Amino acid sequence: MSLLVVGLSHRSAPVSVLERAALNADAQVKLLQDTVAADPATEAAVLATCNRIELYADVDKFHAGVAELSTLLAQHSGVGLEELTPYLYVHYEDRAVHHLFSVACGLDSMVVGEGQILGQIKDALARAQDLHTAGRLLNDLFQQALRVGKRAHSETGIDRAGQSLVTFGLEQLAADTDVPGWARGRTALVIGAGSMSSLAAATLARAGVGEIVVANRTFERAERLAQILADAEGATARAVRMDAVAAELTRADVVVSCTGATGLVLTADAVAEAVAGRTGEPAADVSAEAPAGTTDLPPASAGTDENCPLDLASVQGTPGFSVHGEAAVAGMDAATLEQHAAWVGEGTSLREQGREHDAGGRFTPDADAELIAALAQAVATAGRVPEYRRPEPVAGIPRPAPAVFLLDLAMPRDIDAAVHRLAGVRLVDIESLAEASADAPMASDVDQVRRIVSDEVAAFGAAQRAAHITPTVVALRTMAADVVAAEIARLDGRLPGLDDRLRGEIRQTVHRVVDKLLHAPTVRVKQLAAEPGGTGYADALRTLFDLDPETVAAVSRAVDNTDEKDRPA
Repeated sequence: MSLLVVGLSHRSAPVSVLERAALNADAQVKLLQDTVAADPATEAAVLATCNRIELYADVDKFHAGVAELSTLLAQHSGVGLEELTPYLYVHYEDRAVHHLFSVACGLDSMVVGEGQILGQIKDALARAQDLHTAGRLLNDLFQQALRVGKRAHSETGIDRAGQSLVTFGLEQLAADTDVPGWARGRTALVIGAGSMSSLAAATLARAGVGEIVVANRTFERAERLAQILADAEGATARAVRMDAVAAELTRADVVVSCTGATGLVLTADAVAEAVAGRTGEPAADVSAEAPAGTTDLPPASAGTDENCPLDLASVQGTPGFSVHGEAAVAGMDAATLEQHAAWVGEGTSLREQGREHDAGGRFTPDADAELIAALAQAVATAGRVPEYRRPEPVAGIPRPAPAVFLLDLAMPRDIDAAVHRLAGVRLVDIESLAEASADAPMASDVDQVRRIVSDEVAAFGAAQRAAHITPTVVALRTMAADVVAAEIARLDGRLPGLDDRLRGEIRQTVHRVVDKLLHAPTVRVKQLAAEPGGTGYADALRTLFDLDPETVAAVSRAVDNTDEKDRPA
């Protein structure tokens, strides 16, 4: 059997795909159960965080394993296999071990060196153990990954290379100001009471915010977190129910949201109303496609524009959205782009509403058609148009200072991405964190951590290869002990009058002879098996000594049952 990982992360996929592929707790459980029920896999574990979804499995066939794991990921994520496949990565055997150890050390994190991933790996192992989908290989692998991650943080300065996602996000909100100076005296609204939200609340409390309001769907959890903040951090904190979020949003200076909701927690309209409530002025749209002060954009006419390939119902009423512009075609494949370009060029209800070229600099349908056709030609080889993110402000129209700061750490997102277009608001989400972290400096300690990972991968591989031969060696010694016992019994039958002292001497002599004959071969075969390509020595032993395969398998099962008792530390 061999280790295989199939997954996607912020390094391989746009945030929009990660967001759609996110797995809730129930989906992870079903994915694990279905994976071990599939033919190629005997063990499985899922590592699902805000910026990665990875399925680990012990498989007996590489190609069949990749196909099955990819299909299962697509089925349980709800993203079609054809769409998901370009973003998937595959690691096998030592490369898979190297990948998980790198992840555990924070080398593959959005913020290099962050330590939260260790807790997420621990949770992934505990879930697999609870469902009995983790056997000896994945137990050993994940336990060792936790040890490697802890070693990297204790022996190097990798912590200096990056911070937690929460800290990094708050630094992005504060921009050029230090976080304590920016946060001091502000009112913070924390939506959610899970581990990430709790960390954000504690970080804000230590930064000196004036008050923290915790909202959660389970009110008791919000109360518990508020009490912890008051007792442990000395913060002024209170809990509210989720239906009070709209009112609290008007009072809050800083909002952090990280829930497990599958839909939006804060819409653009809700944020715009909160800004208007604080400033007394409507939150204008400052996108490049909808210049500040422009309010005459016609609505997306869902259900009335025949043959439009867009799902207009999903974008109806979105501020600044144009069914003709670049935002509309984000993520389309080349064929759909060409279809959309043809539709735009035919003349639509929006053209009839006066969408010929206007003084605001927006595209006419003709110009849009040319743009979309060009995009279609360009994407024919690349595959898809990159996800449309947030429009840049129009040159010469500066954005006002933010009245509300929002940090969205959820995947899928809690806060509508259209909030990026609103004046008086600064939104930092997973997507913008990925962009910011791409330019973050790497500490010199990263090289040291990489060496640790390489050493640990080699040691893990050697240990696994040595462990692979252990059942065979145990079976060989068991067979030898059975032979000795049979011969001693035979001697007792032939010499029934032999006194106990002589019988004991003979028994010890025979055992010593057998032990000496087996010692050098078994020690040497363990050494050879630990080297790359050494797994064949177990097969050689079984063949040379005609060992019963069932005896070897029984020893393996006994080892597995012992390992299953181990829990992540």
